[in-house]
Amino acid sequence: MTVYVHSVSMTKFGNSENASLKDLMLAASRDALDEARELKMDAVFVGNYMGGSLANQEILGAIVANDLGLGHIPTAKLEGACASGGIALRQGILSILSGEYESVLVVGVEKMKHAPTATVTQFINSAMDQTTNERYAGLTFPGFFGVVANRYFYETGANKSHLAKLALKNRENALQNPLAQFQKSATLEEIMNARIITDPLGLFDCSPITDGAAAVVLSRKPSDIKILASAQASGPTMMQDAIDLLSLPAIRISGQQAYEKAGVGPEDIDVVEIHDCFSISEMLAIEELGFFPKLEGWLAIEQGKTQVNGEKPVNTSGGLLSRGHPIGATGVAQFYQLVHQLRGHAPNQLEKRPKLALAQNLGGTGSYSVVHILERV
Repeated sequence: MTVYVHSVSMTKFGNSENASLKDLMLAASRDALDEARELKMDAVFVGNYMGGSLANQEILGAIVANDLGLGHIPTAKLEGACASGGIALRQGILSILSGEYESVLVVGVEKMKHAPTATVTQFINSAMDQTTNERYAGLTFPGFFGVVANRYFYETGANKSHLAKLALKNRENALQNPLAQFQKSATLEEIMNARIITDPLGLFDCSPITDGAAAVVLSRKPSDIKILASAQASGPTMMQDAIDLLSLPAIRISGQQAYEKAGVGPEDIDVVEIHDCFSISEMLAIEELGFFPKLEGWLAIEQGKTQVNGEKPVNTSGGLLSRGHPIGATGVAQFYQLVHQLRGHAPNQLEKRPKLALAQNLGGTGSYSVVHILERV
């Protein structure tokens, strides 16, 4: 059995001051259903991380089914920190492959901008193990990835300018994406001299707080986009458990599993959306996924190989750094960009229309990774 993508939708990412969590979720869901109106939904899967904490709203799947008149179908909310959207997609795919359902709606959503930064940070930090000395020492996500970045510099010839070039690439890509959060250009000098969040990561190296939603309709009925592989793996939940600080094994393993299922290799992938919660995480991911040798991702950035016109275009949407990172919606938004790339009308559309696309969605400091490979039929 094969699973196909029938429709994708996405709200504008950024500050949705006048829209609630429910408003965003229903808007994305409605648009995806309208495009796939010939299909009857058998289930709804929602990716969301902080709906209960920040918006005081749970039962998200039931709300979609009820408010959009989908009937008494089964629904579920999936949580996997920043990989919540990717995990919801995977569960939707598996539910069809099992034979239980024919068509399902997957929606990812998060509403974050209304809350104080300190409150958002507190809840994001719950995606780390809260019972360890690391938590009591004050380790945060920027702190973790700052340590990783410094170690990467120590082990390679890379420096802060390489992270800045990566961040600039994603900012320039977002300028062509009308749904991206950041629509203001930046210079390399501005990125290099931006306020430090945690050394060596500056403001442009860190994904922003974002509101937004994205949705996908999946079905066993054929369409022009086929899902070749869905894979998921787990990794260490504490820095002290990492065998190698410069490795995120969940990404490597989920990538290897996806390639094996799809019968392809990293050299076959034409366009990529990667989970760049921080600039250094994209650097590590392009190595873990086999696009470039270990500890040589910085050279690929220096040589422009991940640009839109490069040999392995990465984050043509602007990525989390500039498209924005509404946590539960991020993995689903990756599908939005890749499906449009495969169909030939994406922001920053590749000159040669791609055939194969890969999405990689990360949760925690490497606790979860979900990889999907899509093919244009």
